This record gives sequence, C-alpha cells and structure tokens, in this order.
Amino acid sequence: MARTYAGILGTLALLTSLAHSFIHACETDAMLFAAWSSLLVFAGVGCVVGWIAGRTVEESVGAILQSRLAQEESAEEAQTPAPAA
Repeated sequence: MARTYAGILGTLALLTSLAHSFIHACETDAMLFAAWSSLLVFAGVGCVVGWIAGRTVEESVGAILQSRLAQEESAEEAQTPAPAA
C-alpha cells in the first residue's frame, strides 16, 4: 500500500508542478527541478501515509479476527459439559 500511495502522490505532484510551471512560462531547468523535487517530496509523503494506512488496516483486521476467535472459544467452552468429579 505504501508503494501505491507513493506512486500516485509522486506522479500527481510531478504533473501538477509541470502544469503550473508551463502555465507560468518558467524556464525548462527550473520547471524540471521543481517537478523532480515535488516528485521526491510527495513520493516520500505518500510512502509514509501508505505505510500508516496499511498498518491501520492490518491492525484493525487482526483485532476483529482476535475478537471473533475469542467469542468462538468462549461459546465452545460454554457448550462443553464440565467434567464429573
């Protein structure tokens, strides 16, 4: 998920920066420097955000599975008769 977010945000930043520089008629060197800089920055931000999102989803699914397993175990324990002494 982190690579996906990084790829999307980095590409979006690159294209937005190129469009902005083209509209304002910037020099080619300045345009490319700004575009590559924004690509690197936003790809890094996207990587961090994607990693956080991935961990959040994994922890949420793990917590749901743990609670369901605990419910099933307690239901099984309630159904089994206690051993006779």
